[in-house]
Amino acid sequence: MNDETKKKINNRYKRELNKGERFWPDSIFKDAIVSFGVFVLLILLATFIGVAAQPKADPSDTSFIPRPEWYFLFLFKFLAIYGQIPLLGKVEWLATVVVPGLAVLVLFSIPFLDRSPFRYYGKRVLPISIMAIMVVDIVMLTILADVPTITEKGSLLPGVLQAIAALVIPGVAMVLLFLMTFVFKNTSTKIMIWTAAISVILTIGLTGMILALFPVVVTQQASVATTLVDQIGVGQDLFSANCASCHGEDGKVTKIVGVAGLEGKEVPAINSTDVLYTFDDASLAETIAHGRPEAGMTPFGTAYGGGLSTSDIDNIVTFMRYSWDDRFQLPPAAAKPLFPPLAENEIPSYDVHIAPIVKRYCMSCHQASQQNNHFAMDTYDHILKSGDQAPNIVAGDPNSTLLKVIEGTPIPDPKDSSQQLITAMPPSQKLPANIINVFKLWVLAGMPKTADDASHASLQVSPAASTPTGEPEGPAHPSNSGGPGDAINLKSDAAAGSQVFTAQCQKCHGPNGSQGVDNPGSSDGSVPPLAPIDSTLVSTDYQTFASNLDLFVQHGSTPEGTSPKLLMPDYGDQNLLTQQQLADVIAYVISLNPLAAGTPAPSSSTAPGDAVNLTGDAVAGGQVFKTECEKCHGPNGTQGAANPGSTDGSVPPLNPIDPEIHNADYKTFATNIDTFLQHGSTPDGPSPKLLMPAYGDQNLLAQQQLADVIAYIIKLNP
Repeated sequence: MNDETKKKINNRYKRELNKGERFWPDSIFKDAIVSFGVFVLLILLATFIGVAAQPKADPSDTSFIPRPEWYFLFLFKFLAIYGQIPLLGKVEWLATVVVPGLAVLVLFSIPFLDRSPFRYYGKRVLPISIMAIMVVDIVMLTILADVPTITEKGSLLPGVLQAIAALVIPGVAMVLLFLMTFVFKNTSTKIMIWTAAISVILTIGLTGMILALFPVVVTQQASVATTLVDQIGVGQDLFSANCASCHGEDGKVTKIVGVAGLEGKEVPAINSTDVLYTFDDASLAETIAHGRPEAGMTPFGTAYGGGLSTSDIDNIVTFMRYSWDDRFQLPPAAAKPLFPPLAENEIPSYDVHIAPIVKRYCMSCHQASQQNNHFAMDTYDHILKSGDQAPNIVAGDPNSTLLKVIEGTPIPDPKDSSQQLITAMPPSQKLPANIINVFKLWVLAGMPKTADDASHASLQVSPAASTPTGEPEGPAHPSNSGGPGDAINLKSDAAAGSQVFTAQCQKCHGPNGSQGVDNPGSSDGSVPPLAPIDSTLVSTDYQTFASNLDLFVQHGSTPEGTSPKLLMPDYGDQNLLTQQQLADVIAYVISLNPLAAGTPAPSSSTAPGDAVNLTGDAVAGGQVFKTECEKCHGPNGTQGAANPGSTDGSVPPLNPIDPEIHNADYKTFATNIDTFLQHGSTPDGPSPKLLMPAYGDQNLLAQQQLADVIAYIIKLNP
């Protein structure tokens, strides 16, 4: 640059400075305003959008592949592509040190290479062209970051094409531009611009072709439970899948059943205070992760060869704490039902009802790594088709293998009847009655998969019921020759019976059995109501009342008359409903007639049940009491609810309990309480609204549960 040129530039600088703005305070003020706006924008984004939570770091997880942030993806891809160049191989140091070093060196060399005094862009084709090529190349490398360089079949084509698009084309273009500038100095500006433009177009076009031929691999993002409710839910699912086969869904199991290699092994009840009060969260997590090999418990943590991450184990511990530890309060939102309750006449579906049940109660055993007669339950198709005895469920068949075993009936070995081919499921404890009922309704309706399929399904009905104009075949049933079925010997669930009643009986007997529909051709002219029920069926003895109802539901009924349009199907004889479903319906009908049923009051002539001979757990009894008894006797039995129609006017409290029941001798005290729990009680008075159910006689609670409740009540009255 000669002196004359320098003088012109200085004069021009002074003129522009006089008519321009000052760096301070003008430019600084504008920059501050813009910076403040960007800062506010970042605060708003962090507050209302945030960053997706990721699992807790686990150094033992060797499957984890670190990924750079988006603004480093182009370097990440550059390294991956450079490692695919033939003859070079994966030379990380070349891509991470040499090439970036050369780029920095070129950057520092620009002032020495480009010594033009002009600042007009038309006079600075070389730096602008190189910058345009580099910016486009960086953008294309970022876009290609998730495209593999090698296909699953081992083809190197995607890597070669990416190298051409991101390295060869931009590199050749830059070399040509330098040659045109310093070697072939007479090259026109247009040719240089066209060289850069063609390079950019080829890079973008080839990148688009690569994306079309080799789609981006979508990486599955791990979902993380961030709220307490979500952590409890995830922990419960993980516990069901990994722990329930040995410890049971509620952690109560003390003797392992149905687990190969651990059959009959005694374990502590992990829901007890002995475990939850003794172990802190870190100790519980370490026990799950490391296992107890000396006791047969395999490690579950990934650091020790298991499949659970640190976050997974933490969620299991959270579930245990808030579900079983009485020092923690379970959030109401976490106590949601396992599946949506069935609406009136609703048919359950796999997606909505069965899948969550299977995930909670079945997957711990019925997965590929377990011994389960090859019966996998991880998908809809596997449930229908897998297993050594497939099919385990048949549409409309109440005697399907799966239904039998979840009802507690094992399948004998055809080669040796003394051996069981399939044990009752789950082996540790029976499923709740409402879940068994949902399974039955699902099978009887043809196992619909989706809610839409279920909306078009219906329960199979016997030919007699579907032919309303059929001639009566004989005298009305029941008859003495029919006899009661097995339903009267099963534990019943009135709530489950209500669902079966809605699906099967309501169309004739009306909602809640309150009004029968017209029945032309019958002597009465209508179907009899069930609330109140015919007094000839009523008995103050529950078992007798149940037997009277059982005869009808087992053998059906042909109403008197010339040609009754509606006949009652023989649900038992034709296996239209299972015996468990019949037991549930019987319990529901009796619940509609509580004053007529009149559960027997305790008396000295009534013998105690088996509960008095079992060891009760007061902590477990407290949970049963809260579910079954608190609504009438109040929290901790301190206050009875109002009971209109009874002599006392309210339900008696249990804390303190009636002195006539209390006894210093534990066995005598327990026997006095047991009599009430086993056989129920009808309070004195003309028409007491609340009656105490016969929890033992009606099999509403197991004898162990009654023993636990007895222990809890005695604990309230030391």
